[in-house]
Amino acid sequence: MPGAVQNAAPAAVLPQSLSRAFVHTREYPVIDNEYRNGESQRSVEASTSRKKWRLAKRLTPAQLQALRAFYEARNGPAEPFYFYDPYETNPKFSYDPTGQATQGRHTVRFNCEWSQSVSLGRAVVEIELVEVA
Repeated sequence: MPGAVQNAAPAAVLPQSLSRAFVHTREYPVIDNEYRNGESQRSVEASTSRKKWRLAKRLTPAQLQALRAFYEARNGPAEPFYFYDPYETNPKFSYDPTGQATQGRHTVRFNCEWSQSVSLGRAVVEIELVEVA
């Protein structure tokens, strides 16, 4: 069919050492109309929430280098990859580097451009992952 978009086909898995550095959030998309008299009207835009993960800790130089290499290999936000949320795997905090295990696995992409600041011994990187499938 002309104009059809193919589903995301991830070919890589975020390294386990970096998977534990993220905080999980959910976004429930709604359409919100605010009126002059203070009333509002809301309707659901999607039937499920959209999951996001944001980097929550400062990284060592080795972790920073690994994350930067992984980011560049995916062309930033262009290519999807698998991410294992350690709290959703069975058993908890298990990891599959091949991406075959489906429990806790999410197809995600980077939702930002690369931004970092470095201090003594640690680096702060503002990275967000967003679920695409």
